[in-house]
Amino acid sequence: MKKNLLSFSLVMLGITAFAQTPRLSLYEEFTGETCPPCASTNPGLNTLLALPTNTTKIVPIKWQVPIPSAPSNTWSLYQTNKVEIDWRWRTTASGGYGYTPAINSAPSSKIDGQEATVFGAASGHPAGLSSGIIATAQSYTSAFSITMNRAWDQTCSAITLTVAIQATANFTAVGALKFRCVMVERAIHFLVAPGTNGEKDFEDVAIKSFPTLQNGTSMAGTWTIGQTQTFTLNCPIPSYTRNKDEVAFVGFIQDDGNQKVAQAVRADKQALPPDAIAGISSKVPVACTATVAPQVTIQNDGTLNPITSLTLTPYVDGVVGAPTLWTGSIPVGGSANITLNAMPTPTAIGAHSFSCGVVMNSPVYNVTKNTTKINFVVATSYLGAPVAEGFILAQYPPVGWTVVNADNGPTWSRNGVAGGYNLSSQSTKYDFFTNTNVGDKDELFLPPMNLAGSAVPMMVFDVAYAQKDGASNDKLEVMVSNDCGTTWSTIYSNSGAALAASALPVTYAYVPDPNDPSQWRTELLNLTGFNTANVLCKFVATNGNGNNMYIDNVNLSQSAPVGIAKVATAASTVNLFPNPSNGMTNLNITTTQAGTAKVSVINTLGQVVMEKQLNLVAGTNNSIIDMSSFSTGVYSVLVESNNGVTVKKLNLTK
Repeated sequence: MKKNLLSFSLVMLGITAFAQTPRLSLYEEFTGETCPPCASTNPGLNTLLALPTNTTKIVPIKWQVPIPSAPSNTWSLYQTNKVEIDWRWRTTASGGYGYTPAINSAPSSKIDGQEATVFGAASGHPAGLSSGIIATAQSYTSAFSITMNRAWDQTCSAITLTVAIQATANFTAVGALKFRCVMVERAIHFLVAPGTNGEKDFEDVAIKSFPTLQNGTSMAGTWTIGQTQTFTLNCPIPSYTRNKDEVAFVGFIQDDGNQKVAQAVRADKQALPPDAIAGISSKVPVACTATVAPQVTIQNDGTLNPITSLTLTPYVDGVVGAPTLWTGSIPVGGSANITLNAMPTPTAIGAHSFSCGVVMNSPVYNVTKNTTKINFVVATSYLGAPVAEGFILAQYPPVGWTVVNADNGPTWSRNGVAGGYNLSSQSTKYDFFTNTNVGDKDELFLPPMNLAGSAVPMMVFDVAYAQKDGASNDKLEVMVSNDCGTTWSTIYSNSGAALAASALPVTYAYVPDPNDPSQWRTELLNLTGFNTANVLCKFVATNGNGNNMYIDNVNLSQSAPVGIAKVATAASTVNLFPNPSNGMTNLNITTTQAGTAKVSVINTLGQVVMEKQLNLVAGTNNSIIDMSSFSTGVYSVLVESNNGVTVKKLNLTK
C-alpha cells in the first residue's frame, strides 16, 4: 500500500511540475506620429498598462505606423525602423505579415495576435482597453514558459539575451512557430514632436528586432511536456537609440498559421554600469610623410573608478591598424590625450577617414559618447593643375578636397539651391545657423598645390553671408602653409558685419536670394611668398551660431595677375550688359575722378584670357568687351583703378 501511495505521489509531482503556465499577454498598439487620435489616446493607455495590477498580466509593444501619413523627419520613430514596422502592419499583398483583420487605422491594437473583441472589447481601439479585458486575456493558460536574461557587452554597445523555452503542456502548431524578440525603448521624450500630431512622449516603442522580426527564431512545430529550447541572441544597440537606460526586450511565441501568441516575456530595462568612457575627439596631423600618428582624446564619464588601461584600435578608411595599449590614470571626470602608434600614410592625396575603437581593460563599461571619427589630409604629393571648383558635381567634398570636422557637428556641406551670383545652383555651405557649439572650428582644405613659378599665386572665390542679428560674429579665414601645416599664414579674415555681403540681418536660415546678385561678393587674394611647390590652403570657419555662409567659384593658380591684393570698396561703379552675353558685352564704368583702369578677364581656371587699358574721365565711361572667340562659361571681369578694385561675373552663352 505504501508503495502504491509513493507511486501516486510521484505522478502528482510530475503533473504539478508540468502544469500549464500562467500567460503574460502581448499587447500590440499600432499608433503613429502623424495620427491626431493617437496623441489623445496614448496618455490614458500608458497609465492603464502601467498599473501594478496589469504589469504582471500584459506587456506592450508600440508600432509607430505611417497612418494617416509617414513623418517627414528622418529621425522620427517610424523612419528609423521603417522596414520592420511596415512588415508588421501591412497586408501580405503589400509585403507584410498580414494580420487578419488587417490594420487599416490608427490607433488600433492586437492582443496575443488577435482582435481585442475576442476578449470582450467593443473594438480594437486602444481607448476601449480596460483592466477587465486584460485580465480576461491573461486568464488563458499557456503551454510554454519562457525565461529571457540579458547582459551588457564590455562596451555597453550590445546586449546578449539568453532565452530558455520549456513546454508545460503538449502543443502542436497550426503553421510555422516562431519566437520573435523586439527591442523597445520604455520611454522616449522629444523636445520637438517628430510628427505632426504634437506627441513628444512615447512609451514601449519598437526600435529593432533580433535576429529579424520577419524570420524570428524557428521553433519545432510539435512540443511535448518537458521539451526545451535554449538559444542566445546578440543585439547591437542601434545608433538612433535615444537612451540606453530605457532599452528593454519583449519576446513572444507566435504561431504564424493562426497568428496567435502563445506566451510573452520581457527582459526589462537595466541601468548602465557606473564605469563609463567617452571618445571626445580625434586629431590627425596633415600627413606628408610615410607615416602618421593620430591623437585621441578620452574622457572618464564614470562615477566610481579611474581608467588605468585602454586598448585603442585605429581604422584608416575603414581598414584596421595595429592597436595601441595605453596605461596611465584618467580620474573620474578627467580626460587624456593619447597619441597612437604611427600608421602607414594612405597613398592618395586628399581626404581620408580615421576612427578608433576603444576598449577599457576592466569590467563592463558604458560608451557615453563616441565622436572619434574624423577626416584628415594626405599631402604626400602636390597638384600642378589650377583649382577651379564650382561644386557642380554631386561628390562632396570634391576630389582632393578635405573637410575636417573635429566635433562631428554641423559643418561644411554641398548646397544645391544657391550658387554664386545665381550663375548655378550649387556652392559649398557652412551651417553656422544650427551649430550651437560656439567657437567650433571646421576646416575645408583645397587639394595640395604646386604653385612654384615666377608669378604671385592668386586665389579667387565668391562668398554670401548674412548675420542672424547685429551681434552675430561668425568668422571666415583663409590660411596657407608651405611646411605641411606646421605653421599657417592667415591671408584673409572677416567676421560679423564685415563678412556679410547682405547688409540686413536675417533671422531665419539664410539662403541667398537668386534675384539679388548683390548678396554675393568676390574676393581676390594674393599668396605672396607662396609660389612654392608644396602649398596647403584651407578655409576655416569659426562658429558664432549666427547664420549660413556660402562659398562658390573657388579658383587657385600660379599664373595670375600681379599686384591684386584683395577686392577693395571701389569709388567707381561697374556694370556689364547684356549679361548673360552671347559675345559682345558693354562695360560701363562710372567714376568720380579721371584716371586709368586695367581690365582683366579671368576664366574659371584663374587664367587671364584678356587684358586692356582704359583712360577714364570723371563721369560715365563705356567700352566694349569682345568675347565672341571664347568658350561658353563664367568669367570674372576685374577692373583695377586708383578708385579701387571691382570684380563682376560675366556669363557667356552661345
